[in-house]
Amino acid sequence: MTDTYDLVIHAAKAVVGGAEIGCTVGVRGGTIVAVEPYGADLAGKQELRLADDEVLLPGLVDTHVHVNDPGRTEWEGFVSATRAAAAGGVTTIIDMPLNSLPPTVDVAALDVKRKAAQDNCFIDVGFWGGAIPGNVSDLRPLHDEGVFGFKCFLADSGVEEFPQLESDQFVAALREVATFDGLMIVHAEDGHALEHAPAASGREYGGFLASRPRGVENLAIAEAIEAARWTGCRLHILHLSSADAMPMIRSARRDGLRLTVEVCPHYLIFAAEEIPDGATQFKCCPPIREGANRDELWAAVADGTIDCIVSDHSPCTPELKRLDLGDFGEAWGGISSLQLGLPAIWTEARQRGHRLSDVIRWMAEHPAAQAGLQRKGAIAVGNDADFAVFAPDETMVVDPNLLYHKNAVTPYAGRTLTGQVRSTWLGGTDISGDVESNGDRRGRLLRRGEA
Repeated sequence: MTDTYDLVIHAAKAVVGGAEIGCTVGVRGGTIVAVEPYGADLAGKQELRLADDEVLLPGLVDTHVHVNDPGRTEWEGFVSATRAAAAGGVTTIIDMPLNSLPPTVDVAALDVKRKAAQDNCFIDVGFWGGAIPGNVSDLRPLHDEGVFGFKCFLADSGVEEFPQLESDQFVAALREVATFDGLMIVHAEDGHALEHAPAASGREYGGFLASRPRGVENLAIAEAIEAARWTGCRLHILHLSSADAMPMIRSARRDGLRLTVEVCPHYLIFAAEEIPDGATQFKCCPPIREGANRDELWAAVADGTIDCIVSDHSPCTPELKRLDLGDFGEAWGGISSLQLGLPAIWTEARQRGHRLSDVIRWMAEHPAAQAGLQRKGAIAVGNDADFAVFAPDETMVVDPNLLYHKNAVTPYAGRTLTGQVRSTWLGGTDISGDVESNGDRRGRLLRRGEA
């Protein structure tokens, strides 16, 4: 018997091909080259045998992360964000184009961002481009440079350097992106409708919720769907929070529109009526809605109307969260959860009768497919050898000071979660020690098509 593999993993429990089975995996050159029945006689230079309480998972894929680097690195950065992701079993992220300075709205800005990320990533990182007023001519060059698609807002983004698209500008951007079969990803809240909603102010969460009603989101989703219908552009709805939108999403798909939808852990975990006064760590846009709405979102995840679950990790400094005042009108909107997505979703999913294979479909397989990451999101021959070793029955109480996010602000603080990532592997290498010690950074910068 010869050492034909760099790494052999023996897992009595693993998520493979949508099922939970035992398997033995062979890795060579950072790629999965064999997936055999558990106990297969494969020899490797390195062997890993999982403990009885561990499950081998593909590395998660998080396609919605605000790294904020360069320009707002006091909020986050590539080192801290990818370190937190790796600790949470995430082996690939795609970075959003805004909250960094400059925003990724042309090739020069993409080059600046790549320079900031180079040698600073513990895991693999790709980039979204941005669609803003006046940059239609920059979209194809960005596409040719390997961005995975284009983010736009239909309402105020919260940062002046990334303005919203008006209806005619949105359609023009969709028409351009459709010419090269690109992907438009949309923050779907209607800015003009928001102008007529009551202003958010004060310590009561209900006041903030009333300032961003479901109708604002529903209207923008309807507008985006119809514009995609006219232009033929592929469309992805970001961070869906209004369950009212499900019928029109289902209808659009029946009509043949190429439409995908994501939701985030906070919309599936928390409920508006449970958020205490002044708890601005729960503020995000669109907002966390009522418990009944949460149940409808779970039903849509279960039936496939919602394709994937990703973090929308959008951190800031504690000062910007205005925890001192607890004023929802003044606080920055965004939730930090990059390290906690897997245990947070698993905790809730298992209580609702779902299996780990479901969670992997939502948090690895489907996000990879949505972004066109053909070698990610599954334990399969030919894929990158990215894994998370997960203990699904181990519990933990979230201590923000033990997270690797740059700022210790999260609504999960003090919450008991079930499931612990014990090690993370990137390209067949265990990176857990590097993550713990803030050591070597092996992550690659990904380009669409090459990935």
